[in-house]
Amino acid sequence: MTPSLVGLEVPDFSLPATGGKEFKLSAQRGKPCLVYFYPKDNTPGCTAEAGQFRDLHAEFVQRGCAVVGISRDSLKSHEGFKAKLGLPFDLLADTGEGVCRLFGVIRTKKLYGKEVQGIERSTFLIDGSGIVRREWRGIRADGHAAEALKAVAEL
Repeated sequence: MTPSLVGLEVPDFSLPATGGKEFKLSAQRGKPCLVYFYPKDNTPGCTAEAGQFRDLHAEFVQRGCAVVGISRDSLKSHEGFKAKLGLPFDLLADTGEGVCRLFGVIRTKKLYGKEVQGIERSTFLIDGSGIVRREWRGIRADGHAAEALKAVAEL
């Protein structure tokens, strides 16, 4: 069981982002940031989750909250996934798993009867001071974006 990160400051990190950008957590200071980790581009659950964050994105922005998605996929994969779904937020490529490990989202999972290391679908709401205010681990994709938006509104 991974210890909760709620109440802890997230160390600064940077990752390559879609659109040829570099995402730096410290650049988000002063406003909340929702960081969601997902297993893989173009899979049913991840497509549903990204679509729900897309559909609610304007409401996150209205509340001053940035949204980013992170997986181990390449930037090229992310660019295609983002374009296909028309995502208005950036996807970050953590191909080396450093940020995934920082948040403790790499888990042993069963895939076709084999044990593999993969990302456990998880989301973290970080306030403008860099402190984790909410975390959701091992979540179901459907309905999660609305739940996260509600938490942003309560900040």
